[in-house]
Amino acid sequence: MSHLLTISDAVATHARLTPEKLGTRDSRRSLTYAQWDERANRLAAGMLGLGLHTGDRVAVLAYNCIEWMEMYVALARAGLVAVPLNFRLTAPEIAYILGNCEAGALIAGAEFVDTVDSIRDELGGVRGRCVVLGAQAGAGWIGYEDLVAQSSAATEFARVNAEETCALLYTSGTTGRPKGAIRSHAGSTLIALATALEMGFTRDDTALLVMPMCHANSLYFGTTFIHMGATCVIDDRRSFDPEALVATLAQEKVTFTSLVPTHYIMILALPDEVKRRYDMSSVGKLMISSAPARKDTKLAILEYFRNGKLYELYGSTEAGWVTLLRPDEQIVKLGSVGREWAGSGAIRLLDENGCEVADGEVGELFSRTSYVFDGYWKNPEKTTEAFRGEWCSVGDMARRDADGYIWLVDRKSNMIISGGENIYPSEVEGVLGGHPKVKDVAVIGIPHDKWGETVQAVIVLHDGQSADVEEMQAWCRQRLAGFKCPRSVMFIADSEMPRTATGKILHRVLRQRLVPSESVPA
Repeated sequence: MSHLLTISDAVATHARLTPEKLGTRDSRRSLTYAQWDERANRLAAGMLGLGLHTGDRVAVLAYNCIEWMEMYVALARAGLVAVPLNFRLTAPEIAYILGNCEAGALIAGAEFVDTVDSIRDELGGVRGRCVVLGAQAGAGWIGYEDLVAQSSAATEFARVNAEETCALLYTSGTTGRPKGAIRSHAGSTLIALATALEMGFTRDDTALLVMPMCHANSLYFGTTFIHMGATCVIDDRRSFDPEALVATLAQEKVTFTSLVPTHYIMILALPDEVKRRYDMSSVGKLMISSAPARKDTKLAILEYFRNGKLYELYGSTEAGWVTLLRPDEQIVKLGSVGREWAGSGAIRLLDENGCEVADGEVGELFSRTSYVFDGYWKNPEKTTEAFRGEWCSVGDMARRDADGYIWLVDRKSNMIISGGENIYPSEVEGVLGGHPKVKDVAVIGIPHDKWGETVQAVIVLHDGQSADVEEMQAWCRQRLAGFKCPRSVMFIADSEMPRTATGKILHRVLRQRLVPSESVPA
């Protein structure tokens, strides 16, 4: 597969074919493909000029900005490995990842200089290669723009093979210490081609990337549009602003964006007079992922984005895209995550003995894709756990119906065992989420002397609503077997619900809050 093009090759190709076409932009500046190619060349040369060598890891810590697009391409061109860091991480968490991946350099936004300086003694080889974005370089820092300006645009680079590593993507750590998923250039290209094939993207598309650029969602979709020679608009706001988002969709004539259900709910909650100000006719495709969406939410999305076809995906950093619920299936298979992506391979649901379960029964979901990750960095034990031969799993439990559609049940690691009965939190969350007063909910297991664990529900109510424990328990008793109903219910504010950068609820963090003495497995 060494002949497959990298994103560096793709940008260089489009710089030759359509040099003046808009390649990417954020709120501050824009780049044609020719400009993008030149700046990537300069940055790649500058990074190698710091003494880095092929295969060295370069960590990136920044909010969404156009520089992410430059960095991903430049690091690929130089044969360096990108290690995107979640901007919500604490200093000790950042230090752990930098040490674990043996980073050779760090590029950080100005907002994170103090955080990095606080752990400078732990940075090892990174100390002399800290590059700062968007600020005058202080002591111990190299200016990003200075590095670009002082480097040659005419540098020739060694050919990068497609099998080589392009990125280490550290998981969010919902089940313990973050693990670095190894992704190759070949896998990156193949997932881009599969996405374009399945969803019909072309060079005429304009994508709005809203999800954090450090996350697989934006990286995989961004890579797709780079290969197509399309345009990527980066949403560089620090917090989600629904009106600003729809204004951008209209102004940039965006044809595609990927959001989580919470984003859509916030957009749909805008006053009608606000929504009428903006023309959504350009939006032809929409992705919804990371959490289940209700029927009324999906219908409202389709009503507002009248030309939009709605897709829902299930995937992971490790396996890439696994299933897709297509536009014509959104309502008839509501709650399902769909069937396999075109060209993605196949899916197996296995019991504890590695045998396939029957339709309707719950098993661990394994997928076989052409773009699967290459294992976890420096973690052969977890790599072995993730695979059964060619088949990859991240521990999700699911069932398949008679039509071949996959229904996620829960993360294996989140399963509650009470009195010998397996309880899947997502099932309880789905019932509680159907209560008209409930905005969001998480369900976790709480240790119990007699039953082993009991069910705890943590609920966020819609603004202006009030409810009590008995009301929620009664709602569940009407819809669930008694052993699945929550024994305890807690009401919290939306801002108190711990989430990843993409909006997924961190069940582990909730469990730690409620059972602080419990240790979390590494």
